[in-house]
Amino acid sequence: MKGTRWHPTFKVRCVEHVPVMEFLNFLHVKARSEGYPGSGIRRFHVPDDKVDWAVPWTNYNPVDYTAPSVLGQPPWADPPCRGKGDLNKLLKFNQLDGDVDRRSHTGKYSRMNGVPRNPCGRTGLKGRGLLGRWGPNHAADPIVTRWKKEGGKTVIHSRSGNPILQFVAICRKDNKEWAIPGGMVDPGEKVSATLRREFGEETLNSLELPEAERQEVKELINSLFQGGEVVYKGYVDDPRNTDNAWMETVAMNFHDETGESVAKFKFQAGDDAGAVKWMDIEEQQKLYASHTQFLHHVAKAKDAHW
Repeated sequence: MKGTRWHPTFKVRCVEHVPVMEFLNFLHVKARSEGYPGSGIRRFHVPDDKVDWAVPWTNYNPVDYTAPSVLGQPPWADPPCRGKGDLNKLLKFNQLDGDVDRRSHTGKYSRMNGVPRNPCGRTGLKGRGLLGRWGPNHAADPIVTRWKKEGGKTVIHSRSGNPILQFVAICRKDNKEWAIPGGMVDPGEKVSATLRREFGEETLNSLELPEAERQEVKELINSLFQGGEVVYKGYVDDPRNTDNAWMETVAMNFHDETGESVAKFKFQAGDDAGAVKWMDIEEQQKLYASHTQFLHHVAKAKDAHW
């Protein structure tokens, strides 16, 4: 069901493609973290009451930063902005631009001085930071779950009285935080393909497997990923976000009710993961970006412990 609601704080028009989690009902916090990841750059401090672009702030003077790795213009990055209106001649914002999807899940975003403006407010940093695209940078997050079992029986939590749900978690190499495996959607790639590819690369190290084993892993993933439920589709409160570039994702849950399918996976960290394991889903988790909120929705939907 496709519906429309208004962001209660920023008055941003948010489009929900499915009846998923109410995620945008609070200010982005990680997108305003003081230290920008992978650099010595400090953001211009943005208090809660100044996040909304509608609030006048004449003294707002955000730091302008784009990482050298992005300025080197690798294949996944847009060109730099050299002047007002410069990018409008090169890039097609708010639409499909060749193979690059520049549309936002939140609806149409505005532009400021020729560059896209973050639909969820000020971040204290302009430019692109570590992100390659001006405007939305699309990702996909596969949430693979099973029931926790001991001796063949589902484990019930003593406090909540609900069964414990587990998910496949990776430890990111860049910041050592535990997270849902996921990654960027390549130009022209369908989200369903990204979900399969990232899960294989990050949790099964599929890129390093011999061809025969790689095909076996591919078949196992395809089997598990036949179904799936959309958990969230939209803006992500990510520490890499800036005033002009931000992360958006499609998070999907792939649940193995019996646990027989996922039991066949031989986890081995690869790509951007430093480690991989099954992790219990619970309220106290401290995970990367907005991943805790995604898992809360999954647990609630399945009447699992939280």
